[in-house]
Amino acid sequence: MNEAVNQLHILPFSTRLIKLSHKILLHGVRGEKKLSGEFRRSQNWIGGASLSDAVFIPPTHTEVGNLMSDIEHFAHNQSDNIPDLIKISLIHYQFETIHPFLDGNGRTGRLLITLYLVSRGILKRPILYLSDFFERNRMLYYDNLTRVRTHNDIGQWLKFFLTGIIETSQKGVETLNSIMQLKQNIEKQIDTLGKRGADARILLDYLYKNPIVSPAVTINLIEKTPQTAYNLIADLEKLGILKEITGAQRNKLFSFESYIKLFETL
Repeated sequence: MNEAVNQLHILPFSTRLIKLSHKILLHGVRGEKKLSGEFRRSQNWIGGASLSDAVFIPPTHTEVGNLMSDIEHFAHNQSDNIPDLIKISLIHYQFETIHPFLDGNGRTGRLLITLYLVSRGILKRPILYLSDFFERNRMLYYDNLTRVRTHNDIGQWLKFFLTGIIETSQKGVETLNSIMQLKQNIEKQIDTLGKRGADARILLDYLYKNPIVSPAVTINLIEKTPQTAYNLIADLEKLGILKEITGAQRNKLFSFESYIKLFETL
């Protein structure tokens, strides 16, 4: 997500960006060997063991290039006066219907939503991600996509998509408010550490980006002796800010548990 958003400074929302995002997304995970970063060159299908019993068969691979170009033109056409949230809901539906890659279409399609909203300046950061909403409502998600094709009911899909936008936005605001409250509470705790508070703040700045840390990383962050780093971690454990999560004697890892828990309900 971060790399794809950074690429928006160089590339527009386009098929080229979509391919690049797909390649990065599949690096080192399932689907990497299935033409990552390239549109499919064979027929695929959704559901079933073969084409003969497939639930849905996307367009033939020879049409994918033109169909994806059509999405790109639609995304940049400002003369149609379609609101951006409606437009990206249609783009997402069309992308999933085209299913342009051999694998990773769902992951890439969800990524496109955020990329488009950032490209249009609606989001400044990729903080709205609908994956959890789609996952929790998986059957409704598939049913509403299918209903567009089987009943020509685009209205129901738009309602479902916009409900996801509303719910995800509300939860995002609630989580952000909780993070701000947590930071205030932790600042009060850090004040009790006296001179060690400066090192604690350096470590906490890191933890808000990477909420699991090791003693070795802590040593590098605060640029102090190993013993000073261990003592700092012990202080944060006593305050309940850090929690050891491996149970091992060596190579321990410590979790910023209260922070991580804020995201569990997203």
